[in-house]
Amino acid sequence: MDKELKETAKEIFKEYGLSLSDGINMLLNRVVKNRELIVPKELDIEPINKNDPDYKIVEKTRGEETIFLEEFMKL
Repeated sequence: MDKELKETAKEIFKEYGLSLSDGINMLLNRVVKNRELIVPKELDIEPINKNDPDYKIVEKTRGEETIFLEEFMKL
């Protein structure tokens, strides 16, 4: 987790009398209750479709910092 992000979030939650853990738990509870992510519309994030051909590429490259074009073209 980004240290600056974490510290800023801690400060904001503290203003409301909450710990970072409380804030994260609130977010997770809302996500689970609504069964969807809470993201700004401009991010245009959609649920993953495992039948989508791009899903294979995403799963194959997950966690890798770099994938070479030759490797990409084989997917």
